Parts: sequence; C-alpha cells; structure tokens
Amino acid sequence: MQLKVFKFGGASVKDAEGFINVGKILQKYKDDKIVIVVSAMGKTTNALEEVVKSYYAGDGKAAELLENIKNNHFQLISQLIPVSAEIMDDINDTFVEIDWILEESPHDDYDYAYDQIVSIGELLSSKILAHYLHYMKISSTWLDIRDVILTDNTYRDARIQWETTQTNAKNKIEPLLKSANHVVTQGFIGSTSENFTTTLGREGSDYTAAILSYCLDAESMHIWKDVPGVLTGDPRIFDEVIKLPRLSYKEAIEMTYYGAKVIHPKTIKPIQNKQIPLYVRPFLDPASEGTVISDQKELSYPPIIVIEPDQTLLHISTNDFSFVAEHHLSMIFALLAKYRLKVNMMRNTAISFTVCVNNIPERIKKFENELGQEFKMITDNDLELVTIRHFNEDVLKDMKKNKLILFEEKLQDTVQMVVRNLPKMKRKETQ
Repeated sequence: MQLKVFKFGGASVKDAEGFINVGKILQKYKDDKIVIVVSAMGKTTNALEEVVKSYYAGDGKAAELLENIKNNHFQLISQLIPVSAEIMDDINDTFVEIDWILEESPHDDYDYAYDQIVSIGELLSSKILAHYLHYMKISSTWLDIRDVILTDNTYRDARIQWETTQTNAKNKIEPLLKSANHVVTQGFIGSTSENFTTTLGREGSDYTAAILSYCLDAESMHIWKDVPGVLTGDPRIFDEVIKLPRLSYKEAIEMTYYGAKVIHPKTIKPIQNKQIPLYVRPFLDPASEGTVISDQKELSYPPIIVIEPDQTLLHISTNDFSFVAEHHLSMIFALLAKYRLKVNMMRNTAISFTVCVNNIPERIKKFENELGQEFKMITDNDLELVTIRHFNEDVLKDMKKNKLILFEEKLQDTVQMVVRNLPKMKRKETQ
C-alpha cells in the first residue's frame, strides 16, 4: 500500500480559516491513502497548561479557564459545519473527562495530571477535523492514537515501546485504510499499558508522524508549516533568511539537536532508519515542495543560525575542592536524566562541571536539592544559546555584537556560545 503521512500543526488549525485550508489541501489528495496527524488548535495547549496550573494552585479558576476553551471550540465548529447532536456529544464527551478530574483533589504527580488534561487539545482538534472532512465528503475516519502508540510511564516525555507500537499500527491503521482513504489522528500523545494518557514532549506531533511513517513504511512524510520550508534562521528574529531546498538527514538531525524549532528533535531518526523522505511544506502554498530532507549526500550549506532563549548555566563544584571525578559525573548525569534537563552544552575542569540547560525552574530546583551537601551549585539565568552551523568569521563577529560571552565552543563547522545580551552603553552628557 502506497501511503503518505501528513502532519498539520497548531498554526495550520488555529481557526476556521485554517481548517478550511487543510480541507482544500486534502481535497487535492482525496484519492491517496494518507494518515493525518493533527496538533491542538492555536494556543490550546498553552490554555490547557493554565488550567493545570490553576487546578494545582487551588485558586478556583480552573473550571472557568476550561469553559473558555470549550466556548472557543464550539464557536469554531459553528463556523465550519452545521451543528449536530452527534458532533456536540462527541466534543462534550471529550471535555467530560477533564471535568471529572477537576472535581477531585489534585494527583500527587503533577506531570501525570498534566498529561491527562493537556492531551485533550489534540483529541478535540482531530475530532473536529474528522467531522469537517465528513461534511466535505472526503473519505476519512477518526482514530484514537492511544490505541496505537504505547509508551512507558514517563509523563510529559514518554518513551515509545517500539515493538508493540509497530504491531498496533499495522493491526489498527491498515484495516481502516481499506475502508477510507484518510485516517485522522492525534499527535503528541500516547498511552501506557495501564491505559493512562502520556505526552511525548512539547511540539511532539512531528515525532508522532515520524513514528507512524516508520511503523507503516510510508512512502513519504509531510509536515505542513507556516513557513516556506527549513530556513537559515528564525524569520521572527532575523531578516533576509533563505529557504534551504534540500537537507540531508545528518544536517537536519544536527539542526534540531541544536534547537531549530521547525522540526521536533526526535523526528528525523525513525524516518532515516527506513530512508523515508520528509517534506517541510508551506500550508499557504501547497503547490510548493518546500524543503526535502532525505538520504542525499552532504551539500555545501550557507551559515545556519539557531537561537535557544531562556537558558541557564549550572556551575557545579565539589565542596571539598576535590576533583570532579568519574563517579561525580555519573551521579550528575543520572540526576540530569531523572529530572529531564536537556544538556545543550557542557564543560568540565578539575574541580568544576558547567552545563547549559533549558531554564525549567522547578526541575532545576529538584536537581539542586538532590545533589546534596557534597556539591555547590551556582546558576546564571536569562541567557541565550547561539549555534552557528557552517559559520564564517563575518557571521560570527556579527553574532557577538553587544553580547557577553559566558561560554564558547568551536567544532569543525559549528560554533556554540552561551551569551547574555548587553545594553548599548552611551556616555552621559556632561552638564
């Protein structure tokens, strides 16, 4: 069976106009066999995170915040299709699961509750899209991805149980594609063996699409974005960025590892393993091929700049000024893994170890507490991690302007710097 996997992110389905545009794209592929992976609409994930925070804060606002999310989705439905009892019941049933949670006292495990609540964003958007495609008479059916993707119990950053997931995908999705051309499902979420919902990490819908591409031996995977393709920098930060028409898997893996937001970091490896090409395409210009990522040989690339904001440097030293030895590093890395603090840069000296991580205060605090009395830790906050792939001296010099360099490392064709922005000082005028 020739199969494509399409992924539509939150920007693609942020409003009624977005859903209509997705429908137009799928109309062009109405005779193709496609698995469609959908993110939560617009800023729904952020809004659901606020529900979780309010629920745990006990400020009495959680139900009101959830009601606003309900109203936004019902308003969207009224703009798309004739409202029916079927779709209203379908959407209401999804919200009821969260209503029940909010009526109980908060679970001891915040991350567990987070996954049960925040995951409904994808369930809602996928159900609405499925109903809309049915209204458009596009052959499709809806699938709960939790019946396919099995994970461990690491809430908010679940690990895939690949063998069972691959079996589930073959047994559950392939039969559906025999009776309908399109299967609509959710990104970002999975399920444990006890049937508790898990999530795969923020922006994890790309990863879901890659998992399904791998498990179903897709001929190609397509990520539909609000940019022309993969660019040499974030257009919200830089002027005069250019689109890269082609990338190798290796270069894409490097870019995403260093923090490029256009693709989730875990996306590339599954499709590389089966040589499945990935197309990053603009949803506002569906005729464009965008950027294709494949097994082509390495090319010559222009400088590519990735900015990771909100970074923290952790300076760890032993209290007795002994060497930071292998058993110290083993303990530190075990704790970094335990609290899911991604190491973006690191350096060790005889008596200290410095690591750059994303600033997640609650995780950093737990990490520091568990380090114990043997270590001292000092933090530097409000930093940026600047990565320049295929750098030249002109670009490097420009990126250092008005920056305090706290930490710099040069590899063969990559420079990384942890920096703090400096104000432009002007001499005061004398009276």
